[in-house]
Amino acid sequence: MTSQDARPRPNDFAGESEMSDLNATLAERGSRYGDFTDHAQVAQALQDVMRSGVNWVQVDCVKRQALIVICDKIARVVTGDPEYRDNWHDIQGYARLAEDRCTSAPSA
Repeated sequence: MTSQDARPRPNDFAGESEMSDLNATLAERGSRYGDFTDHAQVAQALQDVMRSGVNWVQVDCVKRQALIVICDKIARVVTGDPEYRDNWHDIQGYARLAEDRCTSAPSA
């Protein structure tokens, strides 16, 4: 075998079983979360609305990221299975991460 033979060829990075696993994962996610194009359109529209807020630039990077991920989870709910509890749990979790980093005192 020459060094030229050892070089990877295009599309030769993943074996057949890896591609099968990937296809199975994509099919499972599609059935759970809906079509990825629909999801992306909803998620981006929600993010566009947030970024149009007059105080968006004043929101720190941690809270902006939490909001972006929450938008992604909301998009999964409205384009996929709205009964999938994990999405709702994740929304609560990211909201908590942002809340825990608020500098003001908690309200009573």
